[in-house]
This record gives sequence, structure tokens and C-alpha cells, in this order.
Amino acid sequence: MPPQPAPTPARRVLTQLDHRIEAVTGHDIDTLWTYRDRGVLDDQHAQVVDRHRELAKAKTSVTFYLQLLSRLSSGEFDVDSALFTRIDRTVDQLQEAAATRDAAARAVLAALEPIEAAGAASAPQARQLSPDDQAALLAIASGAKLYEHLLTGRMSVTTASGTRIPHAKLQQLEDAGLVVRDTGHPVHAGQPVALTDTGRAALSAARQSATTQVPKVPARPGASPSNPAPRR
Repeated sequence: MPPQPAPTPARRVLTQLDHRIEAVTGHDIDTLWTYRDRGVLDDQHAQVVDRHRELAKAKTSVTFYLQLLSRLSSGEFDVDSALFTRIDRTVDQLQEAAATRDAAARAVLAALEPIEAAGAASAPQARQLSPDDQAALLAIASGAKLYEHLLTGRMSVTTASGTRIPHAKLQQLEDAGLVVRDTGHPVHAGQPVALTDTGRAALSAARQSATTQVPKVPARPGASPSNPAPRR
């Protein structure tokens, strides 16, 4: 029987906490990992990303041992004492990996909850976003710069996803305190645009509201709201 290979962690693995992290930070997980590598996150957000990476690695191990156990029980190998020994060892490793994953998830929550609490405290004052504002903030959250065209002098924001945001919309978001420009860079070379704390809180509140809305089930034709149509 060939030696057992070591688990190979993937760079990005979906976890059960991804959506919660994205909702409270206003950034997708890939963007947060990139910002962490660049050293531009504050201590609280850096802690969340570091704990999330540990969770992703732990989940990769769980998946590896599940797949290995499935392979061992697939009939590919002779059913003998060596197979039983390897199955027992893999089950023990799977249990250990699952315990590590659960501990990593608790560490993510411990790092995330203070940020959620701060966001909840400012939620009543959070600005209600229009669909256009929300779309613009989501695009800016992934990285954006304000450029001035050398020939026409027209200015617009180009985001990492390729979306262009009109200068008038940027000014509106700036006036509302939702975004800020790094004016230390010349506009013809591109001025970085980022969300403010207020912008992140407003975007987080908008995304959480969207995920908690329950769609209404339309009534059957001819049925009153209080007296639904009887079953046939």
C-alpha cells in the first residue's frame, strides 16, 4: 500500500463563516486576503483574516481525510488487516481535523464579534443606501482609483472589476462621508478611493438587510389572505 500523502491546503476554501465576514467588513474574502498580504488592514481586521486562514486550512484537512476514507472504502484495496488499520488511523485523523476546524471557527468568531458589535452600535445612524449607491460601494470595496483623462480632462473612477463610476457619483459618496480619496497621489496617475468606516457600516447594514428579508409567497388565485384555498 503506498504511503499516505500529506494534506495540501488550498489558498482559498469556502467556509461556513465567509458570508458573515463579508457582510460585516464590506469586502469579499479574496479582497481581505489580498489586503492582509499588503499590510493595509487594521489590527482587528487582520486578526479576522489570520483566523480565517487557519479555518480554511483546517477545513481543507477535513476534506482530505473524508476523501481518503471514501477511497479506502471504495473497494480499490484488498480487505485485510492492513486496510482496517489504515481506516482506523484515518478515522482518528479525521476526528482530530474536525476538532481543529471547530476550534478555528470559534477563533474566527472571537475575532469577528467585536467588529460586528461596533457595526451594530453604529447601525441606527447608518445611511440608507440606494441600489446605485450600494452597487458603487461594492465595486469600490474591491479596489478603485480616480483618473483624469489627459486629453479630455474628464474624471471617472475605475474599479478592480473594470466597472466605471462617474465622477459625480464619487462626489456624492464623498459628500455623504461614505468614501475617501488619497489625494497624496496625482489624479492623472490615479488617486486610490476607499470606503470610510461609515461607508463600510452602511454597506454591511444594506447587505445584512438583503439577506434577512423573507420573500412573500403569492396567494393562489381566488384565495383570500385569511382563508387559503382548500386542498383538493
